[in-house]
Amino acid sequence: MADTVIICIPTFRRPKMLRRLLDAIALLQTSADVSVLVADKDSQGRAGLDLCLALEGYRWPLTAVFAPDRGIAQTRNLLVEYAVMSGASFIAMIDDDEWPDPHWIDQLLKTADRTHADVVQGRGHLLIRRSALEDMAAPWFDPQFAAPGEVDRDFFHRLSRAGKHLARGDEALVHSEVPDNGTNLGWLLRQSYSVGNSDMRVLLKHHPSPPQIAKELLKILPSLLLAPLAAAILGLSPNRRVIPLQKFFLAAGRLSAMAGRHYREYAVIHGE
Repeated sequence: MADTVIICIPTFRRPKMLRRLLDAIALLQTSADVSVLVADKDSQGRAGLDLCLALEGYRWPLTAVFAPDRGIAQTRNLLVEYAVMSGASFIAMIDDDEWPDPHWIDQLLKTADRTHADVVQGRGHLLIRRSALEDMAAPWFDPQFAAPGEVDRDFFHRLSRAGKHLARGDEALVHSEVPDNGTNLGWLLRQSYSVGNSDMRVLLKHHPSPPQIAKELLKILPSLLLAPLAAAILGLSPNRRVIPLQKFFLAAGRLSAMAGRHYREYAVIHGE
């Protein structure tokens, strides 16, 4: 019997990207029984919802729903709720600024079968066994986290603590848009700060022990002290000085989370 997979897509004001993703999904080379679920977070334009409703003769069964809350965690929870009710064996998640290789789903399924993983994590996408989600208490994704990275890290942490098995699925290729500012130094440093802040917030949520906190501080302090010196030494080589600067901002983000600061980076929509 073929595996059943429902592909879940959150979207917000990027109909051109969503169409590119849906076109790529229509070209998947797989023996799996596939269906597609789109959640549009735009309460005004609903361009993604309109796009899905206008598609005729799409290869896979396609359902589009409206997500009343724009939060990434809330939207993913809505998608999971629908997906679990669908009865599919696997739930795949991919963002609207990505598009997969034709063998994407089969590679994820092969990894899940080979490793007996409950979750296969690719670069920006996931494959989850429905049974793993049914074993978890809702909400599956914590609404207190706003950025995709921290939502995922908290989700993986909870799965790991529940004894679920996670595996990497790097063979499952997915392409993604790079924002125009993706090579800008300021953007790179803000990203590092955001990652450090969200990583520490996830850790603190799960009440680390004093030795764990001390271990984290031992990682943070050398970066704060030594990274600026390394960046100054490498100042004549811009490409090389980026790495110590990123380490500094990563450590600063982690320390700011310890002080109770919540940094929100994901306020701008890139693409159409």
